[in-house]
Amino acid sequence: MNQTMSLSEQLISIEERYGAHNYHPIPVVLERGKGVYVWDVDGKRYFDFLSAYSAVNQGHSHPRILKALTDQAKKITLTSRAFYNSELGKYEEFVTKLFGYDKLLPMNSGAEAVETALKLCRKWAYLKKGIPQNEAVILFATGNFHGRTLAIISASTEASSRNDFGPYLPNLKVVEYGNLEAFKTEISTNKNIVGFFIEPIQGEAGIIIPEDDYLKSCAQICKENKVLFIADEIQTGIARTGKMLACDHMGIKPDMLILGKALSGGVLPVSAVLADDDIMLCIKPGEHGSTYGGNPLACAVATEALKVVIEEKLAENAEKMGVLFRTELGKVKSKWIKEIRGRGLLNALEINDTQESKTAWNICIKMAENGLLAKPTHGNIIRFAPPLVINEAQIIEAVGIIENSLSSID
Repeated sequence: MNQTMSLSEQLISIEERYGAHNYHPIPVVLERGKGVYVWDVDGKRYFDFLSAYSAVNQGHSHPRILKALTDQAKKITLTSRAFYNSELGKYEEFVTKLFGYDKLLPMNSGAEAVETALKLCRKWAYLKKGIPQNEAVILFATGNFHGRTLAIISASTEASSRNDFGPYLPNLKVVEYGNLEAFKTEISTNKNIVGFFIEPIQGEAGIIIPEDDYLKSCAQICKENKVLFIADEIQTGIARTGKMLACDHMGIKPDMLILGKALSGGVLPVSAVLADDDIMLCIKPGEHGSTYGGNPLACAVATEALKVVIEEKLAENAEKMGVLFRTELGKVKSKWIKEIRGRGLLNALEINDTQESKTAWNICIKMAENGLLAKPTHGNIIRFAPPLVINEAQIIEAVGIIENSLSSID
């Protein structure tokens, strides 16, 4: 290591030298976390206002979740699905009863869960809806972000996700997000449409919230036309928006529900697809799976992580603190504030500058210097998503940091 560099600089240099350059992080090297705070290797404390893209809803290093992790790790961590294990059935029962579905299919990452839902949708199309083989069409919304696998990017409208990765998976069609008439037209003119993938709130696109009647109407149209309404709640789920699911705000029960991120409280990758028997039992043994999916360690951790959300009333706190955050941020006078939007503790500040500008990035760098971590998306939008354990005093302090940072940018 170069002794003339700080420890943070040395570690960043090592990662730049030996790691792939598929991310562009804020130049902060984190070492530990507790609750709403993280500390870098030099001992500086920050508010975490990204929560690992909403994976750490329960707060960093939650003692109950860590205990579940260590207790289970002492017994057994992985069995594969070649055998039954002592935790999977209990986990499946708990989660299906919590969300009101017949069955759960466990996976690891969010992208894997989306791939699982894609396969389930196609299988259901041929076995139950009677679509001719290889003609099933699945509908997605513009501005979507469901992951970065080849199948998922085939439905993306973002150049950075698609460019130079073709050829793409066929029969994935895109319709304008929030445009109900366009959705009706697609459904009425293409009888091979079998599923509609939707984020109830688009996260990566910049916390884009549609009109409530849009989602409700889409769900109803899907039902009338035997099209599966598939909700990707990987980021919006597990209390982030002020209810357990973002769909709960509209009283919608998706035909398929995709969960991930905070399902494990940020301790290890855990994801799941939930559906009723008519859909889930279309996939038979040998047709889909995962070595780590449903492993006993993940099941024990995810069960406890969900219990923490429920018993600590984190959805209720997210709703209350979200209102406070938007109210307090709305009082800030700055030429850079174009719009503040959000639901619960999933919020965005749209910066009054172009997407090509560096203004949002520079504001995030200044906030990091002042002790708060967030990151831009789509160039001129800053996403604010702290752990759901945050309290009123911490919200007020954090807004003060944001205000000071905005005022220091010319």
